[in-house]
Amino acid sequence: MSDIAIKLLLSCGTLAGAFGIAGLLTWVERKQSAVMQDRIGANRATIFGFKALGLFHAIADFLKMLSKEEFIPQGANKFLFNLAPYLSFTFALVAFAAIPIGDRLIVGIRTIDLQAANLNIALIFIFAMMSMGVYGVVLAGVSSNNNYAFLGSMRAAAQMIAYEITMGAAIMGVIMVFNTLDLQMLVHREGAYMLGGWLPKWGIFVQPLAFILFLTAAAAETKRTPFDLPEGEAEIIGYFVEYSGMKFGMFFLADLIETVLVAALMTTLFLGGWQVPYLLPDGFYFPWGGHIALSNIPVVLLGILSFFIKVSFFIWLLMSVRWTFPRFRYDQLMNLGWKVLLPASLVNIALTAVVIILLK
Repeated sequence: MSDIAIKLLLSCGTLAGAFGIAGLLTWVERKQSAVMQDRIGANRATIFGFKALGLFHAIADFLKMLSKEEFIPQGANKFLFNLAPYLSFTFALVAFAAIPIGDRLIVGIRTIDLQAANLNIALIFIFAMMSMGVYGVVLAGVSSNNNYAFLGSMRAAAQMIAYEITMGAAIMGVIMVFNTLDLQMLVHREGAYMLGGWLPKWGIFVQPLAFILFLTAAAAETKRTPFDLPEGEAEIIGYFVEYSGMKFGMFFLADLIETVLVAALMTTLFLGGWQVPYLLPDGFYFPWGGHIALSNIPVVLLGILSFFIKVSFFIWLLMSVRWTFPRFRYDQLMNLGWKVLLPASLVNIALTAVVIILLK
């Protein structure tokens, strides 16, 4: 199999996995909210009498949105109105190409890098794709010929710009510590150990303040409660208020894909990505002296499993935040972004620079 075919297969697998997890989150959101609110949750949709814990509700939602009439309001710009959901959906999905989901897999004489797009500026590419998503949001509101949708899109643009700046500033400390924009190389450098070999050099341990800032800004970037001001469902002011059918579904799915993306990004930057504590390319080396030898394939598989467990943890955390805190007022949202998170991220950059200079 040629290198191009392998990359194409890996890209399709990564995008299909991200799409599948995002679709599954429609069920996770129902069930997690039900558990937190002491109720049963989705359990009515059945196929041949099987309920499958409510999993069929996601299929029912897809069929319902696919079969609903797509309405275009009078006076709307039809081309931009139809283009907007595809922009939001596509840019969120494409960013996954630069996320490393595992270590290098060695099959015979071939080495396969488990990263669809092996870029030495992968971090810049991901942030570029995330920032492009604002175009879909703004076009949806502007092209709808609806003042409420327009106001919702302006809210969304202001919020996304404010918190993307904080996200970019927060990760500067991580970049300064690991000295790379290549996410695969960054994960390899997180495989070093501190404190006599007991503590892995993960981003959360060397940049704890950056982790808190990034987590908060990433939750706002997904535009979900308590940061769902662009949608404002109780106020009927969402930027996609005029959308129906599958186009509405694409906006909803784009938010869930962004949730998976930020979870994968936080895993890569702060929890060692696919790294497993004390697992090296040839097996486990424990700080107390034990050793378990493993070949390349089991090591890579354990790394992939570790990556998805960490991503699942962050998804659970974001879902818990979504069902715990009430929505901010818009002035509180902007104050938090510009007056608290951004200054704190700049302080973190300065402190990181001082520590690096002192250590040298």
